[in-house]
Amino acid sequence: MRHPVSRLRARALAVGLVLAAATLTPSGSAGAADQYEWAALGDSYTAGGFVGEPLPALGDPSRDGCDRTSDAYPGLVERELDDFPPGKPVRLTNVSCGNATINDIAKTRQTPISPVQPPADGWTAVDTQIKRAELGDQTDVITIGVGGNSLPFGGMLLTCLTQGGLGQSCRDHYTNPPEGEESITEKLARVQDEYIEMLANVHQAAPNAKVITVGYPAVLPEDAADCSRLSLSELGPIAHSDINWLRDDVLKQLNSTIKRVTDFFGDRYVNVYDSSVGHDACQPADTKWVEGICGDAEDYWPTSVPGTLLNCAPFNKRATLVHPNAEGHANTANHVERAIRIALLER
Repeated sequence: MRHPVSRLRARALAVGLVLAAATLTPSGSAGAADQYEWAALGDSYTAGGFVGEPLPALGDPSRDGCDRTSDAYPGLVERELDDFPPGKPVRLTNVSCGNATINDIAKTRQTPISPVQPPADGWTAVDTQIKRAELGDQTDVITIGVGGNSLPFGGMLLTCLTQGGLGQSCRDHYTNPPEGEESITEKLARVQDEYIEMLANVHQAAPNAKVITVGYPAVLPEDAADCSRLSLSELGPIAHSDINWLRDDVLKQLNSTIKRVTDFFGDRYVNVYDSSVGHDACQPADTKWVEGICGDAEDYWPTSVPGTLLNCAPFNKRATLVHPNAEGHANTANHVERAIRIALLER
């Protein structure tokens, strides 16, 4: 198997990294004179989904189906940076979108899938996030939290849920996949290629910006024995051996891939995994920073997932599908705020 760093270097050259790197040298001062410009890009782990109030508010004609919320980490950080530095606030443009893939950042139009008050004819496709954020010479800092949906981690989790209910192993499924389906090794290699291309495009769109990538938290326990296979408030019937595999060979490898590419570009990676260990979906309600398959969420969030048999209503829970809760976003906000402060001080 080819070493990941060698593959990264070859792919970076293939997408014209030399040209992209030339844009990393600032050609002028960024940002407006009276404020710094921050763009937040990413998926549901950035958007928030069910944490806080919907943004835009329910009923607002500008709702786009991306499920951004007030208490997701971008909003929390923005409020803390209101007076940084004194007299020059940071203006947030948040275009994160639930279910976004790496390619939706700079390459493809995304059709949102929000289950919250969708239009009768479905949500309208939205432009790439770099276009929606209007990245340019005046952009000072960009945060990006994306990658999970490109595997897709959520789809893999649901497969493991189904396989576990049948007494089968999803590790076997993804290690030796059916014909026409990628193995986990192939998935991670593709994600790396997509992340390289995405970061090159981001730098070209905003040549003066400091770019910060955000990894994923510890959604799975360090010891799978912490999980009850009878509880959908945790990870349900997923086999303990598969939980260990998902943690070590999927989630940790995804974070490693994001960090490796980030380092290669000379950008800053925010590690939220280490600080969230022990606060995974299988911990008690007052300890977890990630809700389980079914979990606690605001009343507007649905109890079931369209097109699946999952129904959390009998448990007085909502379909949270292993996403951060308010405490999880608060933890991420602490790390992202620090990274942004450092980035702006370096300008």
